Amino acid sequence: MRDIYFDNAATTKTDPAVARAAYDMMVSNYGNPSSLHGKGLSAHSAVQGARESVARLMGAAADKVVFTSGGTQANNLAVIGGAMAMRRRGDTILISAFEHASVAAPAAYLEKNGFTVRRVAPMPDGTMDVGQLAAAVDEKTVLVSCMLCNSETGALTPIDELVPMIRRLNGTCLIHSDAVQAFGKLPISVKKLGVDLLTVSAHKIHAPKGCGALYMRKGARVLPLEYGGSQEKGLSPGTESTALIAAFGKAADLAGQNMADNHGKVAALCEYFVNKARSTAGLCMNSPPDATPYIRNISVPGYRSETMLHHLEAGGVYVSSGSACSKGAKSPVLTAMGLAPQLVDSALRVSFCRDNTEEDVDVFFEVLGDGMQKLVRSK
Repeated sequence: MRDIYFDNAATTKTDPAVARAAYDMMVSNYGNPSSLHGKGLSAHSAVQGARESVARLMGAAADKVVFTSGGTQANNLAVIGGAMAMRRRGDTILISAFEHASVAAPAAYLEKNGFTVRRVAPMPDGTMDVGQLAAAVDEKTVLVSCMLCNSETGALTPIDELVPMIRRLNGTCLIHSDAVQAFGKLPISVKKLGVDLLTVSAHKIHAPKGCGALYMRKGARVLPLEYGGSQEKGLSPGTESTALIAAFGKAADLAGQNMADNHGKVAALCEYFVNKARSTAGLCMNSPPDATPYIRNISVPGYRSETMLHHLEAGGVYVSSGSACSKGAKSPVLTAMGLAPQLVDSALRVSFCRDNTEEDVDVFFEVLGDGMQKLVRSK
């Protein structure tokens, strides 16, 4: 039985060419990039090459990109480090209520440490009213964070429209966007978006886990959360993971070269999935129609997410019940949207990549339908 993997928003399979880039760094170009001898300089050159590749994919200058251990560290740096750096100017931060845990939890940490946190809920369809979000900004706001592409529903937020609204109300606050689910899949230009800080991650674009990056606009300042080295401008101290960074760079190059083709293929597949979903009695679509084609969130009322997830797994189909970082907890995103409890409790996130096929979708609905016939309905 062939595995059908529809959990690409959680992590993607590493591309063989990307894995080879990591392997070569581990067995050949293995020097410490801080060492002054030839091996060190060669490793440093590879890191800088990867930095240029990642920066190019977001339309940034390479010296504005800081490598991190992943999206979570980058989001923590942006939210906590950014707010702390701006504390003399105010004590309020503003986030959307559908942020990933790696933004929501740092915001809660700041709240416990004297900051006021305002959370703006998405609309019932899962999209964000950028006018409503901007209207919550005041003179004490030091940081605003809103994700570009929601990790559970795929809802897209027009950050390029939001930023000018915020700037008119408060010209000094930092503006951050978590672009983890959009990077390498949708065209991104930090100049067009206008943000001060932007988070990306390697393992969502067919690179290994354990590497991410934070874009920092010129003049933007964040305080370090860790200490012990001057690497990555002192914001991610410690010896760089050269193998993972090189792999990230390779994956960024491939994503840039193939973005249009990959998007077209996934968009067609998503349309096929949505049409099948519409013809499936008892199934509800939670993602807005204009969400990224890479993610669709559905509910099968009467069947708890975990129960249906494991039934699908037994049939060789892998999906999730929400963000992998939530460990199966009730979705804060769907709850913030105001969905009924029976929809939240039965939600499944189906996320695609370039390798998925219409046959995969057919098998998904076949196994899902089998579960709807055989599983005991929840109360």
